Amino acid sequence: MALRVTTLPMSDRIPDSQENLGLNTPPDPKKPEKKRARLPAWSTRNGLWSWILFGVGLILLVSVYSKPELAAKEIPYSEFRAKIKAGEIQQVILSPTLVKGFSSPQGQKATALFVSIPVEDSKLIELMEAQGIRYEQENVALKNLFLHWVLPFLVLLVLWRFVFARAFKVGPGAGFMSFGKNRAKLVSEDSKKVVFSDVAGCDEAKEELAEIIDFLKTPQKFRSIGGKIPKGILLVGPPGTGKTLLAKAVAGEANVPFFSLSGSEFVEMFVGVGAARVRDLFGQAIEKSPCIIFIDELDAIGKVRSAVSPMGGHDEREQTLNQLLVEMDGFDSRSGVIIMAATNRPETLDPALMRAGRFDRQVVVDRPDIKGREAILQIHSRTVKLAENVDLKVVAARTPGFVGADLANVVNEAALLAVRKNKTLVDLSDFEDAVDRVVAGLQKKTRVMSPIEKKIVAYHEMGHALVAHFTPGTDPVHKVSVIPRGFGALGFTMTLPKEDRYLMTRSELLARIDILYGGRVAEEIVFQEISTGAQDDIQKATDIAKRMVMEYGMSAECGQRSFSPERSSFIQSPVGLSSVREYSDAIAEKIDQEISQILKESYQRVTLLLQSRRKLLEHLAAVLMDKEVMEGKELEDLMNDFNQKQQEVVPSSTRTAPAQGASARGRRS
Repeated sequence: MALRVTTLPMSDRIPDSQENLGLNTPPDPKKPEKKRARLPAWSTRNGLWSWILFGVGLILLVSVYSKPELAAKEIPYSEFRAKIKAGEIQQVILSPTLVKGFSSPQGQKATALFVSIPVEDSKLIELMEAQGIRYEQENVALKNLFLHWVLPFLVLLVLWRFVFARAFKVGPGAGFMSFGKNRAKLVSEDSKKVVFSDVAGCDEAKEELAEIIDFLKTPQKFRSIGGKIPKGILLVGPPGTGKTLLAKAVAGEANVPFFSLSGSEFVEMFVGVGAARVRDLFGQAIEKSPCIIFIDELDAIGKVRSAVSPMGGHDEREQTLNQLLVEMDGFDSRSGVIIMAATNRPETLDPALMRAGRFDRQVVVDRPDIKGREAILQIHSRTVKLAENVDLKVVAARTPGFVGADLANVVNEAALLAVRKNKTLVDLSDFEDAVDRVVAGLQKKTRVMSPIEKKIVAYHEMGHALVAHFTPGTDPVHKVSVIPRGFGALGFTMTLPKEDRYLMTRSELLARIDILYGGRVAEEIVFQEISTGAQDDIQKATDIAKRMVMEYGMSAECGQRSFSPERSSFIQSPVGLSSVREYSDAIAEKIDQEISQILKESYQRVTLLLQSRRKLLEHLAAVLMDKEVMEGKELEDLMNDFNQKQQEVVPSSTRTAPAQGASARGRRS
């Protein structure tokens, strides 16, 4: 189990999150809603044919089998002959399997019917002629036609309707026979719209896309001077920043049809399916132009093509990409069809896809700043009842590095926490708890620590907090907690920046390493023993030192040279370094020495700092053990009270100077 210190991520580290989707869009009051008459389910095309087939079969069935013999009285053949002799039967109908006798001619009332199984009787005809009975042979051709031809045909039609028709179904949940049909979801003009007012935190991206909207609304303005709109727009940004939502807003503002599908929906297990779906998609788009085609997660089909296929032949994904390249290259920019795509891995896309004439424009949708985060919170809190003490600007300041999806999660978690506490309004404390839950994880109330473990955790976290407080160039401490949260985190120390930062100096990186070592040093000073709680801290400190030497050129011994392999990642760098190195063993040894030296000097600085303030460390750790959670303002007040009491106890004439190293770092003003 590792303790964790929560600090701002490195400038090249952006947390993963989900896409910013699912906003509650209010209806446009200026546009009247269109009321469309809904037809019953049976009146659809397929349903109507089913009812027609059912009716035809029922009519034929009734016409063949609706005979009076259904209510006949079956008698033995000998009795049937006796009734003929007695004159009780006036009409007889003969068939190969049945003889039917009527007490009066058909068509008259009170007709009694007698049915019997015939036997070989050559004298039956003579008997009926002698009695003057009318007889005839039944025509079974119609019945045989229905049983042997019409009924099997109806069964096949019904089977085709309910089984095979589903196989050729197109659209969501399409059948297995509709291979070449695209799976795009068409968002029509009558559906609920997403507009630019529903998107916040990416003002620059909206300005770039405003030109696309203007072209879709008034294309004559561009064509009059010979201008052409870009064929393709690629939205690039970390996950959760709102790329898909921004594409929907473009379609909503332009009021045009919007084809939306994912890159993975093109490729199937059958060869040639992806290329066929690309052709079908562009064919449908031309018919509904002007419109927008949006392909989410473009990297699923647009990855760089390899020289040798892994399967020894043409790869299905590469065939799909080739067809997409052909369609975009031969696409007429005057057709009014705009292709938009989104990805968070642009470094993996094929260069042919990124060239001018295909995806002409790349729009970066980056993480929002503090103003953007406030605007996003305002959008997501439209339907949430907020208390008067809720200042969304304060919440935005306490969520650095959050993207739109993270902020939406914070608002939702705050509302759920308020409901759990039986509140009618969401106040600022609920937002505080929601941020802690998103950043540090779910609070583990059932995880009970022993007193000695709780004491170790308290000193560990207070060591982080004291080093962060007394080290220049660090962010102020926001909260310290010894309540277990998330997976394996027995406590956390949260620091929040005063402003958004995009660069870090060498002294700031060293200060961050010092903060990470604060917990391990505090344990060693107080208990003369170390625990496994600093595992995550040591790993992060080592990673920062390694980057300082190998990537940032912040080592005097190694010079201004990068020893890390070239990183093509635009959004996120892979964790760890490549095993392939382009330097000698002597350079590798020097790199190891520099990394170890940085970490060793940091450990020594932190040790001197905490040794000189051990009494303060013990006092604050005892308070933290009792309260379990301590806010930054409360921590500051406790430090001031402790220093004031120390000054009253120790006369000014006998007061000694602080230890060397601690004074050098100084207290932050």
